[in-house]
Amino acid sequence: MWVYALFFASKEAVNKIGDEAWTQRADARCLVAKNERLALADYRLIDEAGPQALAGRAELVDRATDTIERMLQDIRETPPNDEKGQALIPLWIADYDTYVADRRAYAERLRAGDNSPFSETTTEGLPLSEKIATFAGDNRMKNCAPPIDLSV
Repeated sequence: MWVYALFFASKEAVNKIGDEAWTQRADARCLVAKNERLALADYRLIDEAGPQALAGRAELVDRATDTIERMLQDIRETPPNDEKGQALIPLWIADYDTYVADRRAYAERLRAGDNSPFSETTTEGLPLSEKIATFAGDNRMKNCAPPIDLSV
């Protein structure tokens, strides 16, 4: 079995789609969103931000999430041209939509005064962002991995 695994088994990722031009365009669009989020960065400690700190953080989370939504909308507009990509990309985008909803719910919790850590949907015991990032990595779209801006 080890001989087969080492020498004969496919080394290609199961998530890899065939339309490399599509993945390159998606990665370039994701880079734009990533740079937009970097421009929003606020490095103040929450206790230095004043009495409206949580509401301000919620606004930043929403603005950063807006960059993801615009990115996803642009990516949706042109589907990949290969069969596997046409099957997998909508699933990846659906996972991203769930992740966006998790971010929106977190912003609402902040507005309500709840400063608990960001939590996201899990799938098969793993954070959804890990699944999204794995797909992005398998397709050489490193800029399309979910942001870690809400991580503790």
